[in-house]
Amino acid sequence: MSTIIETHDISRMYHMGSETIHALKSVSIVIQKGEYVAFMGPSGSGKSTLMNIIGCLDTPSGGRYILNGKDVSNMTDNELAEVRNKEIGFVFQTFNLLPRQSALENVALPLIYAGYGKSAREERAQRVLESVGLGNRGKHKPNELSGGQRQRVAIARALINDPSIILADEPTGNLDTKTSYEIMELFENLHAKGNTIIMVTHEEDIAKYAHRIVRLRDGLVESDTLNDNITSFAKAKAAL
Repeated sequence: MSTIIETHDISRMYHMGSETIHALKSVSIVIQKGEYVAFMGPSGSGKSTLMNIIGCLDTPSGGRYILNGKDVSNMTDNELAEVRNKEIGFVFQTFNLLPRQSALENVALPLIYAGYGKSAREERAQRVLESVGLGNRGKHKPNELSGGQRQRVAIARALINDPSIILADEPTGNLDTKTSYEIMELFENLHAKGNTIIMVTHEEDIAKYAHRIVRLRDGLVESDTLNDNITSFAKAKAAL
């Protein structure tokens, strides 16, 4: 396996008036290509800040971040946007779908920035929708889909550029238990195909799907362990 993410003593400070918030203090982690990792921790632990830096949505105040062999610590906003579009697929708790666009148009959106023509965008988006089990829902608007289907559309959009990494921020936070397990089955399948998945969650039962769990507290890594008791969709379904 090759290394895809390396952080070296990264820190992140925010200034709020006269107060300085140390969201991350000194975090060093290494993630290999094809790993399935969960970031866990209480509110204010730094897990979302770490994900934002790994996702090139933010830059560290100190330290270095190497993504796929490139030092992205001091890149400009435009350079970061290019890296994000090529390397990273995002899945959010709130889906972040455009309400007036169809499922197909939502999925195809990143391809506009990548310079694809309309027919190539639609063909590729249809193929990815089929891969997440929504091949027959391309014309539906988000309000015509269930929560689970909307999250599948969001996952398809994250996959459209064939990214190096899928970042999922509380991907089941707005879903009921049964639908949560179905979404985790989809992540299981994506990981089995070789995708690198990094997930932020505060739910222990969701974190157990990951093969490695990094726990943060007060801006530091509290523990970084392999998960010896991996949950599968089949196990979760049997427990329902």
